[in-house]
This record gives sequence, structure tokens and C-alpha cells, in this order.
Amino acid sequence: MKRVVSGATVAVLAVLAVALAACGSSGGSSDAAPSAPAAGSAAASSGPALSGTVTVLAASSLTESFTTIGKQFEAAHPGVTVRFSFGASSTLATQIVNGAPADVFASASPTNMKQVTGAHDAAASTTFAVNEMEIAVPPSNPKHIATVADLAAPGTKVALCAPQVPCGATALKVFTKANVVIKPVTLGQDVKSVLTTVEQGEVDAGVVYRTDVHSAGTKVTGVKIPEGQNASTSYPIAALSGSKNAAAASAFVDYVTSADGQKVLAAAGFTKP
Repeated sequence: MKRVVSGATVAVLAVLAVALAACGSSGGSSDAAPSAPAAGSAAASSGPALSGTVTVLAASSLTESFTTIGKQFEAAHPGVTVRFSFGASSTLATQIVNGAPADVFASASPTNMKQVTGAHDAAASTTFAVNEMEIAVPPSNPKHIATVADLAAPGTKVALCAPQVPCGATALKVFTKANVVIKPVTLGQDVKSVLTTVEQGEVDAGVVYRTDVHSAGTKVTGVKIPEGQNASTSYPIAALSGSKNAAAASAFVDYVTSADGQKVLAAAGFTKP
């Protein structure tokens, strides 16, 4: 015999169904799906926050761009302080091999980086930028220098980097391509010292990096070197094996090679490797 369900019974069953559904969706249910963590929350963090000091030994030609990158890195990692020591890559490499405490090395030459990796003071390096040479002259260009050959004219005072320094070694490649012999009146221990002699009018010209002419602004005038005569150098960077803050050192290297770091370098006149 077919059972007849009254309208009142249907209404009661409907109320019970709604109540059960509400219980099943409450926060106390073990089957409820967890919500995604908010961006920037501890649960969403990829790792512990960085802290401490990162000491970076970097080529003099990186002074302006790395100072900017350092400030940006500190802003991205408020617990970290970046300290720089800028100088000739050859000098910095020797300091590292001799035990100078540092976390990161950024060189203006693969040769000097190999000196560090060869001594096992860094496991590996990454090339992050390329630089070319340019002639810097005083704003008025009193000797009317327009070519590399003009640097060899009698009475022209030229400043170069010492030959063991990357900017000196790269300048020698330019002179070889241009088939000229230059007798400098002074040899700078880094590219900034050469640039200073031009800015102060002590010489008629100096051969420096394109980025240094850019950073000098109106203090000098740049004379471009034709592509067929110009030479370039690559810039490798590495976290050092003896770093006391390995996590932050690695993060700084990553930042230099990131889109943000590369944007700063491009604005300074560096090109990508």
C-alpha cells in the first residue's frame, strides 16, 4: 500500500535539511577547505626574512649603479644593510684571496673573477653586464680630439688605467685594433681616478668606460670609439665562499641579475651579456 506524506511532514523535512546543511558548512567541520593565505603573510612567505650586513666588493665603474641597487635591495629587505667597497677589480680580487672579509664580489673582468674562483673563494660566478670603452675629454675639448689616433698626437696628455686593471687592459685592446701607440702621462689605479684627472683638467683625455662618461654628466665630454676599434669587458658577480651571511649574499646576487637590477644597470649605460 502506497504511503501518503502530508504537506506538514514535507515542511518539517525541509526545515531539517536546511539546518543540517548549515551545520555541515560551519568552521568546526574538518572537511572544510582552508582559505588561501593573504599575499605577504607569513604563510605565503617563501622563506625566513633576511637580516644582517652584506659586504660587497665591487669594481669602481659600478659605483653609481650599485649604490642605487643597494638602496633598492635594502628597501626590499628592511633587515639587511649593504656595505660597499669600490676599487680596481685586480686589487679587490687580491684582497679576497688574501682573506679580506666580504660576502659578494662583482668584477669588471672575468680574469679577476677567475683569480677568486681558482682560489676556491667562490664556487661559481654569473655574468650580469657588459661595458665598452669611450674617450673622455674636458667639456671644451681643447685638443679637438675626435678619434683614437688623435690621442697619439704630440703634446697630447692622456690618462689611462694601469695595464693590470681591467679598464687599462681593455684600453690596450682598443689601441691594438686602432694600430696606435699611446704614451700616457699618468696611470690610474682604477677608472674613477682616470676620470677625475679629466674632470680637473689635468689631462687632455682619458680612456674610460662608457658608463663613467655617463655618470660624469657635464663634467666631461664623451668621444665615441668606432665599433671596429672598440673593446668591451664582461662583469661577473659571485657570492663568496667565506661569507658570514650566505643567504643575504645569494639574495643580493639574485637581485643584481633580476629585472629590477638590470633596469638600473641599463640606465647607467651597461648592456646585457
